[in-house]
Amino acid sequence: MLTANFPWLTFIILFPIVASLFIPFLPDKDGRTVRWFALIVGLIDFAVIVYAFYNYYDFSSPDLQLVESYSWIAQLDLRWSVGVDGLSMPLVILTGFITTLAILAAWPVTLKPRLFYFLMLAMYGGQIAVFAVQDMIVFFLAWELELIPVYLLLAIWGGKKRQYAATKFILYTAGSSLFILVAGLAMAFYGDTVTFDMRSLAAKDMALNFQLWIYAALLLAYAVKLPIIPLHTWLPDAHGEATAPVHMLLAGILLKMGGYALIRMNAGMLPDAHAYFAPALVILGVVNIIYAALTSFAQRNLKRKIAYSSISHMGFVTIGIASFTDLGLSGALLQMVSHGLIGASLFFLVGATYDRTHTLMLDEMGGVGQKMKKIFAMWTVCSLASLALPGMSGFVAELMVFVGFATSDAYSLPFRVIVVLLAAVGVILTPIYLLSNLREIFYGPENKELTSHEVLVDAEPREVFIISALLVPIIGIGFYPKLLTQIYDAKTIQLTEQLRASVPSLAAKAPAKAVSLQPFSAEFIQAPAIVHLPE
Repeated sequence: MLTANFPWLTFIILFPIVASLFIPFLPDKDGRTVRWFALIVGLIDFAVIVYAFYNYYDFSSPDLQLVESYSWIAQLDLRWSVGVDGLSMPLVILTGFITTLAILAAWPVTLKPRLFYFLMLAMYGGQIAVFAVQDMIVFFLAWELELIPVYLLLAIWGGKKRQYAATKFILYTAGSSLFILVAGLAMAFYGDTVTFDMRSLAAKDMALNFQLWIYAALLLAYAVKLPIIPLHTWLPDAHGEATAPVHMLLAGILLKMGGYALIRMNAGMLPDAHAYFAPALVILGVVNIIYAALTSFAQRNLKRKIAYSSISHMGFVTIGIASFTDLGLSGALLQMVSHGLIGASLFFLVGATYDRTHTLMLDEMGGVGQKMKKIFAMWTVCSLASLALPGMSGFVAELMVFVGFATSDAYSLPFRVIVVLLAAVGVILTPIYLLSNLREIFYGPENKELTSHEVLVDAEPREVFIISALLVPIIGIGFYPKLLTQIYDAKTIQLTEQLRASVPSLAAKAPAKAVSLQPFSAEFIQAPAIVHLPE
């Protein structure tokens, strides 16, 4: 079939970018034509993603699929090389889904609509490129180019402190990205051959000391985007000034780039160094969960409260990556997708609430539930999903990380017990501040000044559709996680075996079966963290 040889990934990446170039020439006065054009482009690209995935993706294979490779600069062996596997395919689907809904969420935008939708479509292709490219330099370029639309979307359409938030965002993210370039060049020129192909880089026999330095450099870059405390402060400021569509892209996709790159490069390409850094990742994950949850309590600004909640939930990703178990790593991937859906829904509702109340301060809200019953219902369901209610995707993801880490034979029993107990504290804190958030917005004494001066209309059909579309996979994955896990099971098993092989004491054992809750044997209690690091 001709479609079997069609360059699907190249089309998926370039189609929205090329389509965005036609926006300046569209005949349009009030922005209606432009927004319909952007939405149709988004829908077409998402439909192509689903078609290619359904017809040409093999669940049983851990290898790269839909691979394309074209020479770019032959002298440097730079190639346009793309492909997807279990690590990237779920995030490519998530990107198409969230970005298309974000375009629909941007319907009320009237300020410079041509430029706004141009940036949205350019981001569409750029984000997918980050997950699909397999050349280190092209990955760096995609990572950098994707930052420009976000900066402009914050700087032009943001709130009162938009210039500060946009500048802080670009300084943190672009500055940290230089470590990707330095690390990529160092790996490329290491040894006898010069190559930027990720698979070739992973196959190089790198000295442990060299791996440790490269791992540290990449960790700094990806810790900013994930974000990992203390490199997180750009995110609350960015969320505090962003509009609803940009919120959805930040929470739904951009944070996942850090988690994806941490798995793809740090764990996948530098497994020996990962064994040394894994305990630190676990500790940083616990700090993320507890510190961000406690900080969320103190926030009186609705956007910043949800932003810190988002940081807290991403802590489970780092713990899962460092678990050395199939179930823990699978939980980390599931948490990234789940958080992308839940975070996008909550931030969209923040924007919908602000459009009606014209305030983000919880002290100025109260008692609006009677007039906005549909919005209250949507807030309630999405908050329950965020606090990991059973039957929602967040519950399955966090449970998998918990059980995967708790049954890991890479760590001592005391260390696992302490980590699980501390992470559980964060899980307990989440429903407290989320339910308190609902109470302050929709219950309590009615703010007469707010209700008398503002028309508190209920949700319109477009808003109900967006939240419903997000809730379908949230609930579907919650009841039947295999909808998602079957996409990447083969890859996580392969990667876990590779990571365990890098630790001699683990390589000698059978892979940890995290789903088996058998009593821990005494041999696991001896070491404070990793049992025996590679020599």
